[in-house]
Amino acid sequence: MPGGYRILPAHGLVYVEYEGFATLADARGLYGAYMADPERRPEQKQLINLARIDDWERDLVGLMQFQADAAAGIYVEEQSMMMVIHAAPGPSMKLARHFVDAWSDVAGMVVTLQTDEAAALSILGLREESIAELLHSVA
Repeated sequence: MPGGYRILPAHGLVYVEYEGFATLADARGLYGAYMADPERRPEQKQLINLARIDDWERDLVGLMQFQADAAAGIYVEEQSMMMVIHAAPGPSMKLARHFVDAWSDVAGMVVTLQTDEAAALSILGLREESIAELLHSVA
């Protein structure tokens, strides 16, 4: 699977990463695994790293359905939720913009798109300068 996730409980964060060709089947698989993970918590912030994808499955209706399904599982109306998406110029940026658009009108949802890792981490209240440094610090 060209993706994975790690829950970083000490940071109240789930880190999701895709690489290569991103498909809806992969996204659904990761989402299902995350939802079944005993360390999952509704208040976890999300850092989604799309910077290493080469391309993505352009099924916009399927993508919108996936986002709606994900919202039903992770979004809690009385709680705010933060999602930071890290993307690079090119295909990952286009996919990231679809993520932002899908979530931007959801009340209580804070979604931001960042091209700089340090900025993405700073928004989440983290001191690390890179995602690699963050993952190394919790290894």
